[in-house]
Amino acid sequence: MWDRLAASDPGLLRLTAGLRTVTAIALTLAVLAALHVPVPQLVAGAIAAMVATFAIREKQRGQQAVTLAFGLPVALASVSLGALLSQRVVAGDLFFVVLIFCAVYGRRFGDRGTALGLIGFQVYFLSLFVGATASVLPELYGVICVAFVCSAAARFALLPQTPAGTLDRLRRAFRARLAQLLATQAELLDAGPDEAEKVLADLRTGTARLHETALLIQGRLEDGTSDPAVARLLQRRIADAEIAAERLGLLLLTARSAQRTDTLTLHLPGAPLPSGGELPVRDEATAALRRDLQALRLLTLRPAGEASGTALAQVRNRLLGYREEENLPPASPAVQDVFRGLGETARAALGLRLALDGPQDESDDTPATARSREELDAEDAAIEVSEESEAEEARPAGLERPTTRAAVQVAVGSALAIVGGELLSAQRWYWAVLTCWIVFLNTASTGEILVKGYRRLLGTVLGVVAGIGLAALVGHHTWTAFALVLLFIFAMFYTAPLSYTLMSFFVTAMLGLLYTLLNTYSLSVLVLRIEETALGAACGVIAAAVVLPVHTDRRTNELLVAVLDRLADVTRGAVDQLSGGAGGDLVEQARELDQALADLRAATQPLTHPITPLRSRRNTVRYVVALLETCAYHGRSLAATAELLPTHPSIAADPRLRGAGRRIVHNIEAIAAHVADPRSATQIETGPSIASMLEPGTLRTPRYGRVTDRVLRHLQRLDEAVSGLARPLGLAGGPARPRK
Repeated sequence: MWDRLAASDPGLLRLTAGLRTVTAIALTLAVLAALHVPVPQLVAGAIAAMVATFAIREKQRGQQAVTLAFGLPVALASVSLGALLSQRVVAGDLFFVVLIFCAVYGRRFGDRGTALGLIGFQVYFLSLFVGATASVLPELYGVICVAFVCSAAARFALLPQTPAGTLDRLRRAFRARLAQLLATQAELLDAGPDEAEKVLADLRTGTARLHETALLIQGRLEDGTSDPAVARLLQRRIADAEIAAERLGLLLLTARSAQRTDTLTLHLPGAPLPSGGELPVRDEATAALRRDLQALRLLTLRPAGEASGTALAQVRNRLLGYREEENLPPASPAVQDVFRGLGETARAALGLRLALDGPQDESDDTPATARSREELDAEDAAIEVSEESEAEEARPAGLERPTTRAAVQVAVGSALAIVGGELLSAQRWYWAVLTCWIVFLNTASTGEILVKGYRRLLGTVLGVVAGIGLAALVGHHTWTAFALVLLFIFAMFYTAPLSYTLMSFFVTAMLGLLYTLLNTYSLSVLVLRIEETALGAACGVIAAAVVLPVHTDRRTNELLVAVLDRLADVTRGAVDQLSGGAGGDLVEQARELDQALADLRAATQPLTHPITPLRSRRNTVRYVVALLETCAYHGRSLAATAELLPTHPSIAADPRLRGAGRRIVHNIEAIAAHVADPRSATQIETGPSIASMLEPGTLRTPRYGRVTDRVLRHLQRLDEAVSGLARPLGLAGGPARPRK
């Protein structure tokens, strides 16, 4: 059960965020209740504690403490201005718009600027929500100070979270998700025609979840480790395990089909399972394959302290032995490839265990296992941390800067929301402003804002329905209502990364309870909440569409060019290194490619959302993103293979690979130029396959000739995928140029 929890919530980040926020609020309520403060101030303390806890996002505890210390005077100043300007409608509205602009503009100063802006805005909203006046300011000062102290106690004493601890939990999540993926791959062996499509969908999901965890780990390596060499080693081992597991899934799909499976099958949602054959259920090789997949899964999950004993050593040795040609069981070539993939995945799992848990008992090693250890040791010794300073990229200035543009858009949208909200309700107009503010958070295009506004409105409507029932049940039972408020706050934070609609549902249901506590609950209030939410979302969309608009097409094109640029860098570096040159830090380049692709995937959500009316365009976008994921997989694999040089005894460089890869890089750059400027005259090159461009017998290796085939296969698949990208993006092809 713990492994399932670790896999569903990598690093326990959602669980920790929810528990810490709830703990801070509960502690604040306990202290304030002991002081016998009235219910409105209890509500104010709960909101202040929530804001002081979730606003701070820095990873280092020292930075968190500094931001929290700066946040307190910001909160006190904000609540003071909110109370003093409550009776001055025009001045208060103008100040609120200025505050919103400054809060959003502060995002350009990093996590601290974002946190302080969020605290300033939310505490001003708090003053409006509880109806703060100048006469109650001293009491509110005390309440807010108590809330910040309780938030600090929850963060630093009761539920401390260190970067090293978070990284350790993320590594456990990676192991758990890797084991889940292996279990799904085992299911693929026995899946019949009626079950195969569902198992394939689970395989895609498991592969994507493993990749997501790998990205989370890579994003926290710098803060979670004290030694850059250790961070680089972990990054390398995580990447190896991810690539090996993904390749094993492809080999299993190929073994089930009459011909080699296209990598796109694993990345395109809805793509059918390759037809043409099934693995024989009673075949001895298949039975051994099924057994060894389960064994590899158990070895992956087993902690270092329990992964000892003769039986486990024999299982590990058998799996690693499949890397030797003479140890493969008699079977078809496709099934033998799966056994080779098992051996490579077992080697990656061994490298991951050595990197995470340190040296292991080697007394029961076979020669095959000893060779795997020697290869891993040689790779570890070759890892050096690059000290080269990165060139600073040119950044947009003025209104072209994203934070400036967003600040202007939010300010305009909020001004519209204030005017419209005042017409709907002179007391609760601020709900429209809050919605307008929220739909702009973590969005960068008009389409993203539209989808986020739709989800918030849907969650609000469902939350109002729930709030009506809860308010009737709770009545005037104050502490029962506060207990439900804590439960909903935890659910809000736990579901926020998963579903914005669910989060909005829990927020609105919680607000219904808070209105009950403040004795301001009525059906008309909750209906007004829906109206203000719809108004705020509409104002946000209008501001985004009219004021300095960033259309979804422009945003996705910019990110697509960034992905293609990163893909060209990885391909060029990997091919150069495989050709005998110096390719640079390929693991870091592959990570940048993955991050750029993740940004593109998020930005295309408005185009692939179920409510979009352009069905053909949605299918095209999904196809292009899937092709890019296929390209990224082959690029990562080439980079991982290239980094084995010169330490791996079975891989040798060949200068002719540089010529074979030149066409791929040219085509990637041509597509990027066409996306950036459709009037560009660039064309992609077509010609013979990559494998035919090299003479037979290239890259002969002393032990594993299959490594050579793998390099050529990745180049060939990458070439095909890049050529496939040109068609939906409207780029014509031309003949290949003569090569020197």
